[in-house]
Amino acid sequence: MRTRVLIGIAAVVVGATFGWLTTPHLDPGRFGVSVERFEADGRGIDGPLEQIVVRSDDGSDGVVVLLHGRGGSPQDMLSDELFAALRDLGEEAPAVILPNGGEASYWHDRNSGEWATYLMEDVVPVAVGDHDLDGDKLAIGGISMGGFGALSLALELPDRFCAVGGHSPAVFRSFADAPAGAFDDEDDFERHDLLARVARAELDVPIWIDVGRDDPFRAAATDLAGLLDETGAEVTVTVPPGGHDDSYWRSHMDDYLSFYAEALQGC
Repeated sequence: MRTRVLIGIAAVVVGATFGWLTTPHLDPGRFGVSVERFEADGRGIDGPLEQIVVRSDDGSDGVVVLLHGRGGSPQDMLSDELFAALRDLGEEAPAVILPNGGEASYWHDRNSGEWATYLMEDVVPVAVGDHDLDGDKLAIGGISMGGFGALSLALELPDRFCAVGGHSPAVFRSFADAPAGAFDDEDDFERHDLLARVARAELDVPIWIDVGRDDPFRAAATDLAGLLDETGAEVTVTVPPGGHDDSYWRSHMDDYLSFYAEALQGC
C-alpha cells in the first residue's frame, strides 16, 4: 500500500463558475495535436451524441477516457492546457477520449439511458478501433460528475483500467445531499453510492484523487480516498489551493495527464 497526501503551497486564483468555460479559437495544431469527432447513439439515449478524440502526433497508443462534468460537454474539455500537456509528454502521450455524458447522467445506467454501458460498449470501442489504439491500455478519469463516473466505473469493472482518476469528484454522503437529477431515486443512489461501495473494493491499480481546499466536495472526497487506502489501494491524494471550477482543473491538467501516462506505460 502506498498513499501520498500532497498539500499545495502556491496560491491559485479561481473563478466562481461550476462549468468548464469553452475557449474560442483553439489551435491544437500548433501543439502537434489533432482533434477528431465522431457520433454514437443507442442504449436508450437520445442521440446521436458527438464524441471527441484528442491525440498527439507523436504520442503512444495508450488511452485515457476523460469524463466531463455536469452541464458540460466534450467540446468544453478542449483547452490549450490539455494540448500542451500532451505535447510535453512526447512519445508517452496517451490518446484522450472525451465522451458525451449529456447534461446530468452521472455516467451510470439509469432511467435516462444506459450511460455506463454506452460508454464502455459503444463509445470506447469505436474510438479505439477507428484510431488504431490499444484498448487494453485504458485509463479512466473525470472532473466533478465525471470524477464520480470514473470512480463508479472502476468499482464496477475493477480489472478493466490501468489507472483511475477523480478530479474534484462529486461524492455524496446520501441521496438527500445529491442535487436533483443526479440519481433517479434513493434506490438508484444506493446502487451507486461511492462511499458504501469503496469499502468493498479491490482496486489494484494506481488511483489519483485531487480536490481543491475550497471545494465543497473536499471532505467527502478525502474520506473516499481514506476508505480506498484502508482497502490497500495505491492512492495519491492532492489537496491544492483552489475551488470547484475550470481554472482549478486547467491549472492541473499537466499533472493529470502525467499520472495517466506513467500508469499506462507500466500497464
